[in-house]
Amino acid sequence: MTTLMFILGIVVFAFGLLVSIAWHELGHLSTAKLFGIRVPQYMVGFGPTLWSRNKGETEYGVKAIPFGGYIRMIGMFPPGEDGRVTARSTSPWRGMIEDARSAAYEELRPGDETRMFYTRKPWKRVIVMFAGPFMNLILAIALFLTVLMGFGIQQQTTSVASVSPCVIAQSENRDTCKKSDPPSPAAAAGMEKNDKIVSFAGTRTDDWETLSNLIRVSAGKEVAIVVDRDGREVTLQAKIAVNQVAKKDGNGTYVQGEYVKAGFLGFSAATGVVKQDFGESAVWMTERVGDAVDSLAALPSKIPALWDAAFGDGPREQDSPMGVVGAARVGGEIATLDIPASQQLAMFVMLLAGFNLSLFLFNMLPLLPLDGGHIAGALWESLRRNLAKVLRRPDPGPFDVAKLMPVAYVVAGIFVCFTLLVLIADVVNPVRIS
Repeated sequence: MTTLMFILGIVVFAFGLLVSIAWHELGHLSTAKLFGIRVPQYMVGFGPTLWSRNKGETEYGVKAIPFGGYIRMIGMFPPGEDGRVTARSTSPWRGMIEDARSAAYEELRPGDETRMFYTRKPWKRVIVMFAGPFMNLILAIALFLTVLMGFGIQQQTTSVASVSPCVIAQSENRDTCKKSDPPSPAAAAGMEKNDKIVSFAGTRTDDWETLSNLIRVSAGKEVAIVVDRDGREVTLQAKIAVNQVAKKDGNGTYVQGEYVKAGFLGFSAATGVVKQDFGESAVWMTERVGDAVDSLAALPSKIPALWDAAFGDGPREQDSPMGVVGAARVGGEIATLDIPASQQLAMFVMLLAGFNLSLFLFNMLPLLPLDGGHIAGALWESLRRNLAKVLRRPDPGPFDVAKLMPVAYVVAGIFVCFTLLVLIADVVNPVRIS
């Protein structure tokens, strides 16, 4: 049964992946057609075609390898300086440029001269190339909001899971009290398991973050704490102790291995699934975007550890880069967790939302062959054309993005090598969620 659920989880994630890819390419397709660019193909996946159908001037289809997708637009690059697209050269770098240019003119038909991608104004090209990643961003936001506001997320609450019998510095990393340890303020005040803290020092505490901060700034103070105990409110008096506790950063996240002197009450907060309102969801998503940007910037620094995890005996870190195979494996693990079906679904949706956010950020990198590279080329063309107009110089014409194809091949080669490394690590030493 566990194996069956694991396979089902992988299938569900694979389906979500295909939908995400199709949604991305739909952004490119719809805006290209809006601006009159001819699109011969819209494909989800790579490799051999499993199914296709021609509708109008576009072939729609699904290919065998679900690791990406594409649309093919006529005239992605302008003609060469001689106005031809079939000129050849013995230079390997020049050959790359001409191959890319020739591919952009495949299936050119009479009347297509005014329907090529490069003939559109730069702002239209920016919209066409940005539309794909933007669709992933929209889908990520929608999925995140579905989980945050519909299902809720696991977080600490103001309910008491357990009461600490004594005051122990968190840096000591022990659970057993010594005779010299003073009683915890919570224990001395008579706090009990399952109490829900309603207010602290006269301030209502509806969430753990508010309560935690109030405790921290109340070191040495005598405070009144109102708890809900079996449906009735009970007021407790506690003198908040001064203790060594985990440091928090500006986002309220605990900093591992760093401690500060602050107020200490002495209880463990129970965790629960808590629905977020729109404002809380917006803050949460903003923080996740920041985390994702930081992770993308830190990607090169994680390669040595990833290599060691794939080919050595190094551990696979929880924040290690993970590919499609690894994410599908996580999807399989989610399906086998002993948790309510609603929370399994929420985790699936969250995983897919994170994947779409990553697709957006990755594709916005200003490097060819990514969408961001084409956007950068269009913006550069717009800048130099407007600058020529201001300086009353001749129009420099379209910027030939094809001249950057040698760089694009190098970038693509690096991406392929990195993808293979992640794939091997995902197979031999995968990231696990449990």
